[in-house]
Amino acid sequence: MADLLGPRVPGPTRLRELLAGGDLIVAPGAYDALSARLVESAGFPAVYLTGFGTTASLLGRPDVGLLTMTEMVQAASRLRAAVEIPVIADADTGYGNALNVIRTVREYEAAGVAAIHLEDQVAPKRCGHLEGKRVVPAATMADRVRAAVAARSNPDFVLIARTDARAVEGLDAAIDRAHRYRDAGADMLFVEALQSEAEIERVAETFRDVPLLFNWAEGGKTPPLRRERLRSLGFRLVICPISTLLAATEAMRAVLGRIARDGTPVEAVRELPGLTDFAELVGLPEIEEISDRFGDG
Repeated sequence: MADLLGPRVPGPTRLRELLAGGDLIVAPGAYDALSARLVESAGFPAVYLTGFGTTASLLGRPDVGLLTMTEMVQAASRLRAAVEIPVIADADTGYGNALNVIRTVREYEAAGVAAIHLEDQVAPKRCGHLEGKRVVPAATMADRVRAAVAARSNPDFVLIARTDARAVEGLDAAIDRAHRYRDAGADMLFVEALQSEAEIERVAETFRDVPLLFNWAEGGKTPPLRRERLRSLGFRLVICPISTLLAATEAMRAVLGRIARDGTPVEAVRELPGLTDFAELVGLPEIEEISDRFGDG
């Protein structure tokens, strides 16, 4: 957990160290600071700020491009303040043209984020596993990537180029686009919504010399491969965007249904964490130690 007074290893530096290692990095999704702390406490080396989950959390709406860059950067900043592990963030389309991309990169970098992914959808974008996506010309996205590379001040800040062209133009076009984005300076490639294991294998084989991100989209179009298989294919980073969101939703539905039936939480709380345990999870002992040290007046 993030120590309010302790030294912090810069997120980009730590993520680069992880990517240089031999193990596959699994980064579950978080949609707020609490879920990020739970990801960290479970022992994961990195956490992914999910745009889908953040939109659902902040607005109660689907991921169709409703959140602004400012809202997403603020969410990323809260995650970074809550955890020590690197934060990898969804930055949608960069929120406009190349000038907007430059500001997007600088704002996320200033928030302490370790990496962002930019995608080639038309704004307003849609979740990568929903129908009705549209993509910009490949040259436009390549310009976004070049602008992002020029904008970053820390060379360790990881730029991930995502293409959503598989669903719109087919796999060949998506692979061609990924090549172009790599040539434009992307550090990692993310070919979204692959639809069979054969397609996953082809992308992995095509980009053997490039770090690849695999989106383990819960309930999405991409087949669910096991960790060992993804490692053998050469993927370096796996995100699981909404497992935490789906689990929290189901748990809240269950407890609310129980309260509605019983009239009070008297039975429901028997199966829930205690207030003291939860207070420890969110750092009450550290707060009390700081208060004792410096006074709370």
